[in-house]
Amino acid sequence: MAEERTLPKFDHSTVKISKEESLVYYEDMVLGRLFEDKCAEMYYRGKMFGFVHLYNGQEAVSSGIVKSLRADEDYVCSTYRDHVHALSSNVPAREVMAELFGKSTGCSKGRGGSMHMFSAEHKLLGGYAFVAEGIPVATGAAYQTMYRRQALGDESSDQVTVCFFGDGASNNGQFFECLNMAALWKLPVIYVVENNKWAIGMAHDRATSQPEIYKKASVFNMEGYEVDGMDVLAVRDVAQKAIARARAGEGPTLIEALTYRFRGHSLADPDELRDAKEKEFWNARDPIKKFAQYLIENKIVTQAELDAIDKKVMATIDDAVKFAEESPEPDPSELYDYIFA
Repeated sequence: MAEERTLPKFDHSTVKISKEESLVYYEDMVLGRLFEDKCAEMYYRGKMFGFVHLYNGQEAVSSGIVKSLRADEDYVCSTYRDHVHALSSNVPAREVMAELFGKSTGCSKGRGGSMHMFSAEHKLLGGYAFVAEGIPVATGAAYQTMYRRQALGDESSDQVTVCFFGDGASNNGQFFECLNMAALWKLPVIYVVENNKWAIGMAHDRATSQPEIYKKASVFNMEGYEVDGMDVLAVRDVAQKAIARARAGEGPTLIEALTYRFRGHSLADPDELRDAKEKEFWNARDPIKKFAQYLIENKIVTQAELDAIDKKVMATIDDAVKFAEESPEPDPSELYDYIFA
C-alpha cells in the first residue's frame, strides 16, 4: 500500500448552505450511488453489455461541481465513467438507463452505451472512451463562449464549461496543450482531475513524476486547488470559487479532487491489485455517509427526511429500469443516421 496523501483540511464552520440546497446535493449523491449499484445488478444479469465503469465513492465530486453550475446552461464534459455526471447534469435516470440497455429512448438513442452519454438539451458534451479525449472538446466549448462574448458582442454568453478526467489523463499531451491554450486566452473552463489513485491497474504515484497534479497549474500561470474529493461541501466551496472566476473573465482553474472508486476499474475487473487496507482507509470516508452525518449533527435535516429521499431515489431507479426494459430497440433502418454532420 502506497503512503496516502494528507487530505486537505476544510473548515466546515464557514459553510453557509440552506436546507433546500443540502437536500439537492444529498439526493444527487444518493441517486448516483444507487443508480450505479443497479447498473452492476443489471450488468451481471445480462441486461447491458460492453465495458461498464462505475462511479461508486466519487459522488461528492460530481455533485459538488455540477450542482454548483447553472442547470442546463453551463457545459459538462465527461469521461468513460460518465453515468453519474449525466445524472448530476439533469439527464433523466430513464434516459441514462435506457442508453445502458442500448435502447432507442436512451440519451444517445442507444448508440453510445455506457461510455458515450450525451445530451444537447442538458449541455452534457459527452462521455469519451479514450483517456483525455474530452479535454480538447471542453476547451473548444469554452472558447466558443468567450468568442461569442468578445467577438460577437453577446453579453449573455457567460457559460462555464467543466471538464472531468482522471489522474491518468494528466500525463497525456492534450492536458498540457489545452491548459496552455486555455490560460493564454483566459477561457471560462474548469479542469477537474478526479484522482482516484489508479489509472486502470497502474498506481498514480508510479506513473507520474509529479503526483500532486494541482501543482501543474503553476506552469500555466493558472489557479490550482487540491480538495478532499470525499467531502461534498469542500468540493462545493472550491467549485463556487472557480465558477465565479470563470464567469468574471479571470480564466481557467485546475482542481485536483482526491477521491476513490469503491469498485474495480470496470465491472470486468476483479479488483485484485489494490491493497485491502487501502480500500478500508477510503471506504471509511464514504462521502454520502459523511454528508448525512454533517446534516443531522448540524440539525439541518432529520434522519426521516434523508430516509424519505433514499426511498424516493430507489423508486426513480426502479422506474428507470422498467422504462429501459420496455423501450424499443433502435430501428435497423436508422443504422446510417447520425454518422455525418
